[in-house]
Amino acid sequence: MAKGKKDNKSDKKLEGFNIEINEFGEIITNTPVEELNEFLNKNLEDKKLKDNSLEEE
Repeated sequence: MAKGKKDNKSDKKLEGFNIEINEFGEIITNTPVEELNEFLNKNLEDKKLKDNSLEEE
């Protein structure tokens, strides 16, 4: 059983996202990096920032 995780997969989708790695190790996507970053910023917590804010208090 998952530890306190919600199943909101329908809320967190990036439609039509495709990623490939070519023979040179380059990452090729059909989605601009800016759009990926925006999606990740909305849907993921930054654990480093969260831990860092606790140390400052």
